[in-house]
Amino acid sequence: MSRSLRVLIAIFVLVLGTVSAAHAQTAVGDWQGTLKAGAVSLRIAVHIAADANGQFSGTLDSLDQGARGIPLAAIVVGNSQLTFTVPAVSGSFTGKLSDDGNTIDGSWTQGASLPLVLTRGTSAPPVRRPQTPAKPYPYREEEITFPNPAAGITLAGTLTTPNGNGPFPAVILITGSGAQDRNESLLGHQPFLVLADYLTRHGIAVLRADDRGVGKSGGNFAAATSEDFATDVEAGLAFLQTRRDVDQRRIGLIGHSEGGLIAPMVAVRNNGARNNGAGNNAVRFIVLMAGPGVPGEDIIVEQVRQLALASGAPPEQADRNAGQQRSVLDLVKREQDAAALDRELRDRLTQLGMPSAQIDGQVKGLTSPWYRHFLAYDPAPVLAKVTCPVLAIDGEKDLQVPPAQNLPALRKALASNKAAQIEEIPGVNHLFQHAATGLPTEYASIEETIAPEVLEKISTWILGLRP
Repeated sequence: MSRSLRVLIAIFVLVLGTVSAAHAQTAVGDWQGTLKAGAVSLRIAVHIAADANGQFSGTLDSLDQGARGIPLAAIVVGNSQLTFTVPAVSGSFTGKLSDDGNTIDGSWTQGASLPLVLTRGTSAPPVRRPQTPAKPYPYREEEITFPNPAAGITLAGTLTTPNGNGPFPAVILITGSGAQDRNESLLGHQPFLVLADYLTRHGIAVLRADDRGVGKSGGNFAAATSEDFATDVEAGLAFLQTRRDVDQRRIGLIGHSEGGLIAPMVAVRNNGARNNGAGNNAVRFIVLMAGPGVPGEDIIVEQVRQLALASGAPPEQADRNAGQQRSVLDLVKREQDAAALDRELRDRLTQLGMPSAQIDGQVKGLTSPWYRHFLAYDPAPVLAKVTCPVLAIDGEKDLQVPPAQNLPALRKALASNKAAQIEEIPGVNHLFQHAATGLPTEYASIEETIAPEVLEKISTWILGLRP
């Protein structure tokens, strides 16, 4: 039960310390293993060193997240056992050292207990990301800031513009759910950096910004909803309208996942939409990448079902999981009294077998302003008012915003918009990578960040629009 449409995975920050001398040599060195939690796998590497006084130090690498050199402290080794606790994430590890000192067979406990085997050896190299661009770029890049007066905050981002005088068509990239930086960084991938680079190389200016409260942007992310994020996008629009190098007749929005829910909100308010002539015509087109077509509650329930099926669960188990999820979400939608909701959620999650150590975090997420807004929000009425050109694409193997559920709803909502183009892209997942199963497990291990045909389709569609 995640707050996000995307998979948000915490880095396990291990805190290690001193080690008894008896087994010092077995603990020193490089260790690697894979932690598997449901549909998510994380390759980790632990590096332990000893100084002349027998004091030990080390670092942790989360290889699939591109996080390296995380400090370690407080290891206890004795009687062929290695144990350490992780206060930062309420976790702990207990393992048995093999006789040859090359393996630690153990378990990681963080609410639930998961097997974790560490093997001695040089850590595996990070997965290649061949699409990530390297400087110098063949275009201009500016670090910029712009205000959102309605929220009283300043947002920070990057504007890339093609070489030349312009004016150029321009887009604002809108991130998916969860606290995202301007590159929408995830598991070593930087999808918005790759997308911005491709579009700018093909003659389109691109503005991408850190979410409020993330990176260099001000504001409080935790207190915001999709409606608040829409005002941040409008602040970006106001910024682009000050630029002489931007063609004011060709400004659009590209939203991924939750961003595909926000883009229509902004378009309706800023494009003279049907039954609302008050817009300022700033938004001339929108691109929805895995944008929702049904209410958030329905997406989350179907997401649970699809992930279970793709992970090998029998249909009856997948249906049971989905039903349990629905019962929790119904409770969140129905109960308005905060204290009563907190109590009832804790009781319900306990009944479902959730470990007590995880319940606090789940309750906090389920009762957040964003989550409650997302559950109840139906994008269809707003989509029906969008009159500007729309390109809506979804991946055939998307298990987080499933195309079988959302594309028909998008087609229905956009039926009267003759400039709407709605497509399912074969073979790609929620991140628009070519994938085998579509499971989030694959995201980190796939070298590709965005399928080339998706990049080409978006660019060609935008450049083919008439001013």
